[in-house]
Amino acid sequence: MAEHEPVTSPDQLKPGHPRAARIGAAVTALLILSMIVGNHQGRVEDIWLIASAGVLVLVLVADWVLRRNGLR
Repeated sequence: MAEHEPVTSPDQLKPGHPRAARIGAAVTALLILSMIVGNHQGRVEDIWLIASAGVLVLVLVADWVLRRNGLR
């Protein structure tokens, strides 16, 4: 009988591009903030756009802190 090997998907074996992901998140946050100037009325949309961009920025800051402390 063959030994049991862990089952992994092919994408788990490929290294990712973390720097590209960080740049993409920063660009996305800027694009979300640029949508504030648009064709909408009221402030509810503005609040959602600012909150969405803020979440992305918080994720980037958390990633930076973890990488600085050697945790990934």
